[in-house]
Amino acid sequence: MSMIVYGAGAIGGLVGALLAENGHKVVLVARGAHAEAISRHGLVVEDAEGRRVVRVPVVTDPASAGVTEDDVVLLAMKSQDTAAALDVLRKIAPRTVKVACLQNGVENERAALRYFERVYGVCVLCPAGHLQPGAIRAYSSPVPGLLDVGRFPEGTDQISRAICDAFRDAKFDVVERPDIMRWKYRKLLANLVNAVEALCVPGGRSEIRRLAQAEAETCFEAARIDFASAEEDRARRGDLMRFYDVGGEPRGGGSSWQSLRRGTGSIEADFLNGEVVLLGRLHGIPTPVNALLQELAWEAALNMRQPGFMEASELIQRLR
Repeated sequence: MSMIVYGAGAIGGLVGALLAENGHKVVLVARGAHAEAISRHGLVVEDAEGRRVVRVPVVTDPASAGVTEDDVVLLAMKSQDTAAALDVLRKIAPRTVKVACLQNGVENERAALRYFERVYGVCVLCPAGHLQPGAIRAYSSPVPGLLDVGRFPEGTDQISRAICDAFRDAKFDVVERPDIMRWKYRKLLANLVNAVEALCVPGGRSEIRRLAQAEAETCFEAARIDFASAEEDRARRGDLMRFYDVGGEPRGGGSSWQSLRRGTGSIEADFLNGEVVLLGRLHGIPTPVNALLQELAWEAALNMRQPGFMEASELIQRLR
């Protein structure tokens, strides 16, 4: 089977490159200057070991990838782009194609299941970066990240096992999980700080993180949503990932930080902090911290603000 990586940014680009390097048939779906650079020069991968070029086919739309029911489509775009991507994919792919969501948030799998019969969740812990066209950075070595896989909404099958095997070939640490969404909700808790990281200079963020996560846990309880515990999460992470500077620079920030840094004009806070806001509105629970983070992140992306333009104390002051 081929792996069609739909969205070849930091995560998609790295996963696709490592799959291709380790013998898997891969096609990347990318856009604009990034796609052009990969097509002309290959995908540059930088990590603790240095810089190398991975030659991997790239197209600018899924139709050109020749998707068949035997393939696995790895969705790796930001969550705010999923709806548009699925609208394109459903027009050119059979309903029986396998779709795996390597994305933050918890809405992507549900959205994909409207159109495709076999959907898989992938909980991604992978410190990667994409700031320049045609280039990806991996900040952890020798294990580039943790990728846990399960069928959505629950269970495992031969396809989830095949996906796990492919990711292991690509040097990721992998666990197959019948309760994958428990782990994606735990990841959602961690991702609530993404907006803070994007908005604020370092220092003073811990109080905002605590408040945002407390709101989320209250909403999860009201909605009867199960999620992996902090202890389970620590045990899963262990000391598997070891972080290094790449290209003489430390990792600047996560996915939301990178969105502002690249000036993409959009940010995934609506599907991270906004998920908590939605649950709060559905269950009558106030979520002022997450609502503020969602709004400020959206405004920052819309106005092309660079990351770290405010102090965490300003956020806290606005909540009083």
